[in-house]
Amino acid sequence: MRPVVVVTGDSGTLGTAIVKELLSHDYTVIGISRRLTREIQELTSVFVDRYKHISFDLSQPEKIEDLYHSELKGLGPIYGLVNNAAYAYDEIVTNASIEEIERMFRVNVYSPIMLTKYVLRDMLLHDVAGSIVHVSSVSAHTGYRGLSMYAASKAAIEAFSKTVAREWGVRGIRSNCVAPGFMETHMSASLTEEQKKRIYQRTSLRIPTSVEDVAKLIRFLLSDESKSITGTTIHIDCGTL
Repeated sequence: MRPVVVVTGDSGTLGTAIVKELLSHDYTVIGISRRLTREIQELTSVFVDRYKHISFDLSQPEKIEDLYHSELKGLGPIYGLVNNAAYAYDEIVTNASIEEIERMFRVNVYSPIMLTKYVLRDMLLHDVAGSIVHVSSVSAHTGYRGLSMYAASKAAIEAFSKTVAREWGVRGIRSNCVAPGFMETHMSASLTEEQKKRIYQRTSLRIPTSVEDVAKLIRFLLSDESKSITGTTIHIDCGTL
């Protein structure tokens, strides 16, 4: 039986890369996001029996219990979870909007916590020694103008992941984070070439982080190849730190 992995934000650049990487390694993937892109439609038509997309708004964490019972529970047992979806509120703190901060934390923190809750319950119910991977950000470890609040949301999920690893390691369940550097994604599309160049200059390699490399690292952390790794954050940032 193929291991089932839930991936949030499958409609985004990194999310789609994660889905493709997992499908190429014989996983069954359940993708969760608001948008149904052409690429998702193509993948679901090719991998009819191994890829299911669920349209769901992750800014509504209070509905995740219903999502699990109505959609996810019957597709399991669930082996893995990739909390990849994110909302970036880019603003200096003196202009902070509580509404935008609340929305960001609902997507970046509250929903990952609630999804982890129900995936863990599913793993425990079926005695699955699974793996959970949270996508953090290099911004949680180094300063970028306008990203203090986004960085705070990512730092929160790293702290959460570390304690989940401590709580459930006794059942063979692992929890880790990956912290990518700047990637060429939909979230960064609004930046000018000059802004991107300044970001690259902060790295050792002077290039953007490869989306495909991040997807491969996530696949590694889901697999038995990383069975001794838990409670940590792995940086993949072209030498930003």
